[in-house]
Amino acid sequence: TYTCEVTLQGGSGRASVDSPAIIIVKDGKVTADIVWSSPNYEYMLVDDAQYDPIQTEGNSEFQIPVTLDEDVAVAMSQPHLIDYTLHFDSVTLSEVTK
Repeated sequence: TYTCEVTLQGGSGRASVDSPAIIIVKDGKVTADIVWSSPNYEYMLVDDAQYDPIQTEGNSEFQIPVTLDEDVAVAMSQPHLIDYTLHFDSVTLSEVTK
């Protein structure tokens, strides 16, 4: 488990995501725990796959597949799709100690 700075582009400019984000590497797959600044997002689309929230209280939170140092195109529901780009900077990757 790591943390990584994430930047958000696109949309109306009113939404934001928590940064740094939690990055999980397991079985060769990299996922990010994305927490939005709004509780109103019902799902995220990444590469045409739908991801539902991982919790029901607080701001909308999703766990999505990502690639470090590349832009990740996502779309959010509310009530229509809004396009965003997330970028995870591997230079800021830091292991989470327990």
